Amino acid sequence: MDILDIAEWNQQRAWEVIENARIIPIWESIGAEVNLVGSLKTGLLMKHLDIDFHIYTPSFSLSDSFQAMMKLGENKSIRKIEHVNLLDTPEACLEWHAWYRDARNELWQIDMIHILKGSRYDGFFEKFAERLTAVLTDETRRVILSLKNETPETEKIMGVEYYQAVIRDGVRSYDEFMEWRSQHPVADIVEWMP
Repeated sequence: MDILDIAEWNQQRAWEVIENARIIPIWESIGAEVNLVGSLKTGLLMKHLDIDFHIYTPSFSLSDSFQAMMKLGENKSIRKIEHVNLLDTPEACLEWHAWYRDARNELWQIDMIHILKGSRYDGFFEKFAERLTAVLTDETRRVILSLKNETPETEKIMGVEYYQAVIRDGVRSYDEFMEWRSQHPVADIVEWMP
């Protein structure tokens, strides 16, 4: 199967997870604005089965956030839920991570970042996804998907690392990418914009 076909297949499967888990209506039920970001939004979902949402509310209610996750947890396909409270940091968010086992017995990680509207990263990653999608060419899309596909399951690499290396710095092979990573270590949120 061609790498682009695999990516398309992963997109379809991810949307099945989103619909079956009722992620969007659950968050909307507490008055939240739900935005898809990350590799699913940009069509660059490969081996790491993850789905990323940024979820905004004009004020922050911990009880509302927990209520949404309680509803999500009622789905028998949700196997685990974790959260990290970053409300007192510049990110001004509550990170939710849920793991969903699909009909094919594969585990999907669903990252739902509940963000205070108007805070530092409000809209940043949505803009990033738009800009990335706009600058992707057939060649760079194929290179990014190939690099993601070659990455061992045990290696944790942020998507933005692939995108910077390929789009900004012209990396075209996995060996080049590993060398690039050794020269560009990442410690926190990367604010590069394509």
